[in-house]
Amino acid sequence: MAKLYRLLTEEDTSAFCHKVSDALARGWDLYGAPSYAFDAANNVMRCAQAVTKEVKDDYSADMKLGQH
Repeated sequence: MAKLYRLLTEEDTSAFCHKVSDALARGWDLYGAPSYAFDAANNVMRCAQAVTKEVKDDYSADMKLGQH
């Protein structure tokens, strides 16, 4: 059994909310508070949210986290 961790990031648009909502619908749990920062290279605000999930598989570095 393994606990997986992902950091979801996206520009501050509804796409970020959909990305987090999709992860929650797939059984991921919010981990900590969201972050919000200015991306000077692209002149946009960015959001980030960490999520975790317990899975039956053993952890492997080649796992496709988005498929769990």
